[in-house]
Amino acid sequence: MRTLQLTLHEAIEICKTLGHEQRMQIIKILADGPKNVNELSDRLGIPFSTAAVNVKKLEEAGLISTEMVPGRGSQKINTKLYDRIIINLEEPKQVNEDSVTFEMPIGEYVNCEVDPSCGLLGDQEIIHILDDPRSFYEPERKKAQLIWFRSGFVEYHFPNRIPYGVNIEELYFSVEICSEAPYHKADWPSDITCWVNDKELGYWTSPGDFGGERGFLTPSWWETHNTQYGLLKKWKVNHEGSFIDGVKISNTTIEDLELLEKPYISLRLGVKKDSVNMGGINLFGSQFGNYEQDLIMKIKYSLPLVNE
Repeated sequence: MRTLQLTLHEAIEICKTLGHEQRMQIIKILADGPKNVNELSDRLGIPFSTAAVNVKKLEEAGLISTEMVPGRGSQKINTKLYDRIIINLEEPKQVNEDSVTFEMPIGEYVNCEVDPSCGLLGDQEIIHILDDPRSFYEPERKKAQLIWFRSGFVEYHFPNRIPYGVNIEELYFSVEICSEAPYHKADWPSDITCWVNDKELGYWTSPGDFGGERGFLTPSWWETHNTQYGLLKKWKVNHEGSFIDGVKISNTTIEDLELLEKPYISLRLGVKKDSVNMGGINLFGSQFGNYEQDLIMKIKYSLPLVNE
């Protein structure tokens, strides 16, 4: 059961969002499974525009997630993130909270091991030669906006600017990804694994490789029969374990990552050669796909206030 725990202060906006009958009904409908806005509109008997506004409010409050999936045109599928909400009436001890955030271009990997089919694209052209792992060592790789391979990994080193002596609370990162099929194929599952500082967080099974219609950011020279866009996935590691889109995937905690032991923070994404679903991976940069971002990593930390 997925639980959202809130302080009194945090609960104010959530309660405002849920203090609306149609939004409560949407949450109830999504308890039966993911739905698009058309389905919600039909179930509630309200206009599409009204349903879309309420879905946006729930998404902004972090109560549901939406992701683009292929269909008759790209459509947003909405999913409920939590099964229950707990409001803690006793406020926690006050702490100073801060964070560090980095955005890493997908071509700035420091190590890789890839198997064909594989390749890299810049915003204007193919980088070196397709299906040749040697292309992944070309200087132009730093300009990559789309990277794909059948199995293996790419590894990134983020600068470590966490202050010494703080309590590290959470590591978060997000990236647009999908499977890798010849041209594209919606039904093409792939177990995509992530590691931080050589500790495995777990894997997410991508449902497919999406194409057939242009991604919002994908340049026109890359034809639509090729991969066009992915799904924006969000990992989180805290004291309780590792999560993807709010769903726990392993017991690896923030303490296990030993984030202050190295001058950098290593992030590795790939597909194991012994995966049940070895369907490859596509990584999208800020100028390809549907989301205008590269790899984003954020680390939250805290230091208890000292009473004078």
